[in-house]
Amino acid sequence: MSKDRLSYSGGGQEGSYELSYRLACGKLATIGDIEEQCRRAGACYIAPGKVIIDYLAQSYSITLSDAKIARENSETEVPLRDKILILHYFTMAKGTPATGILITYKQLPGGLSYFPVFAHRAITPLVKYFGNNPEMLTKVATAKLEGHEMDFGDASVAINAFSRVPVILVLWRGDEEVAPSANILFDANISDYLSTEDVAVLCETIAWRLVKDMRSA
Repeated sequence: MSKDRLSYSGGGQEGSYELSYRLACGKLATIGDIEEQCRRAGACYIAPGKVIIDYLAQSYSITLSDAKIARENSETEVPLRDKILILHYFTMAKGTPATGILITYKQLPGGLSYFPVFAHRAITPLVKYFGNNPEMLTKVATAKLEGHEMDFGDASVAINAFSRVPVILVLWRGDEEVAPSANILFDANISDYLSTEDVAVLCETIAWRLVKDMRSA
């Protein structure tokens, strides 16, 4: 793994997150043309030195002078893993157009070997909490994350995690003979916006946010 993109999932250790965050802040400081990078990321540049970026149906600001990330119109502290994802997405974005070709996590660089961990972190929660009621997934995702229904499986929903990163959740209902199952799909250009590990963290974040929203509905 690149030394400026240290893993931030190992053991859930806060020190690892902090180091990843500092490295991401350093990467932000090296961007020469912020307005061009905003175009690539689908973000908005607010002079003199502020970027607005959409993440999971909320707007966040990045103050370029100190890399401070805050949720617009809210004083709630942004979780550190969300800060890292936002910075990784913004600094890595290449502006590549959507291909219209959908792929699974296994098709990402290194995704095949990491898939068991990805499945445990992101797919298992979807099956556990929504597998016997797929319609609840689309109901919660459309209401809380501005998702829109798709035509895959027994229920599916596309969520624009970032402006250039759609994430499609698909569920198949279980019955007496077959257990419920799920999958997560991405546009084939996703590696031009997030690393394979970032994608895993993003999908885990989405899955558990939907579970939380379902419980509080």
